[in-house]
Amino acid sequence: MFRNVAAIYLHLAGLLQRKKAGTSLTRCLHQTFAMAKRLQARRLDGIDHNPWVEFSRMASEYDVVNLGQGFPDFPPPDFAVQAFQLALSSDYMLNQYTKAFGYPPLTEILASFFGKLLGQEIDPLKNVLVTVGAYGALFTAFQALVDEGDEVIIIEPFFDCYEPMTLMAGGRPVFVTLKLSPTQDGELDSASNWQLDPTELASKFTSRTKALVLNTPNNPLGKVFSEAELELVASLCQQHDVICISDEVYQWLVYDGHQHISIASLPGMWERTLTIGSAGKSFSATGWKVGWALGPDRLLKHLRTVHQNTIYHCPTQGQAAVAQSFQHEQARFGQASSYFVQLPEAVQRSRDHMVRSLQSVGLRPVIPQGSYFLIADISDFKSKMPDLPGDAEEPYDSRFVKWMIRNKGLAAIPASIFYSMPHRKHFDHYVRFCFVKDESTLQAMDEKLQRWKTELRP
Repeated sequence: MFRNVAAIYLHLAGLLQRKKAGTSLTRCLHQTFAMAKRLQARRLDGIDHNPWVEFSRMASEYDVVNLGQGFPDFPPPDFAVQAFQLALSSDYMLNQYTKAFGYPPLTEILASFFGKLLGQEIDPLKNVLVTVGAYGALFTAFQALVDEGDEVIIIEPFFDCYEPMTLMAGGRPVFVTLKLSPTQDGELDSASNWQLDPTELASKFTSRTKALVLNTPNNPLGKVFSEAELELVASLCQQHDVICISDEVYQWLVYDGHQHISIASLPGMWERTLTIGSAGKSFSATGWKVGWALGPDRLLKHLRTVHQNTIYHCPTQGQAAVAQSFQHEQARFGQASSYFVQLPEAVQRSRDHMVRSLQSVGLRPVIPQGSYFLIADISDFKSKMPDLPGDAEEPYDSRFVKWMIRNKGLAAIPASIFYSMPHRKHFDHYVRFCFVKDESTLQAMDEKLQRWKTELRP
């Protein structure tokens, strides 16, 4: 509690002053020892600062086009909205609890729908767990499977909750960084050029490795892992008896003819993989917070224990709406009328729009193969205006985003927050933009960029 002798002296002096003011010395000492008791759990040490809070606050304080946070600003499809309205009005029992591990019509359709995709006979009672969003599925997985001292391999750049969730479970994150292959002069970079180094990845596996976290399509990069890369990961997981936690929330959002492959569909991987999905990302309804984990009973039974003893149950009506939405999609799967076909086509047009627009002011987008996001290289700005306001220890991309919010009316997220602390200084020349936005938002972005472009003219 006390840093040095002077601090102790000052505190004792304060006690004497309070005693003179009429407070008994016993009470003063009692208050002192009460203050000395640690409040927060040690599992929170080092993870209490969240950059999302800071950048979201800044985006709300300025007149900006918010391209930072990952949510659509357009409505879900009509059939999904109607399914939610029906769930609210049709059956009054949908206002009550359902089965703790998932509303039966939802677990049944998830088992049927994804069983075909994964090539598995999925039992809706044993192989499906419905959670409070994919975030809830991730947290439940880490709490259920990661123990004190276990190592968890995380591929970076990574969605930033993986590290704190590992730490909260008592595990130790071990990072492996995607390597960027060089491009031709003048050619835009592609997320496909960021690749796993097989030798480095293999070196991260030890006798203490418990799990590997895979995110495909990746946030923030938009990389869709190739079959060869997934086979590499699968081989190492099997060789070292490691669990794969596969975050596949953007699985329907792939572009340019790329194909999403679930690692659980590869030979020998179903038995050691948790496949995590999101209705929010699937149906453009992120506020519904309905997610799921699919996997073998030997893994899911432990997630069910955590789920039962934490949240217990997810809102029934949201689950009913998602069940109806999947019924709609199952009947149209692969057809032109399927939302899972229409959504990526529309979003790819928004992606291409944003890529062209960002280039106009000297930002260099990395073309994503999937997801909601792209990162843009700001190296030219870093060389031309290196001394942006901010703490000298603050990564350049963080200072750049704050400068862009204040001066250009555009909000983004610094890409360095998606890296481990030792590696942030090597990747502080990228910022992340979300392109899953309405046409009116993209037009507002264009207006901001046009003014910026005018200011750049000599």
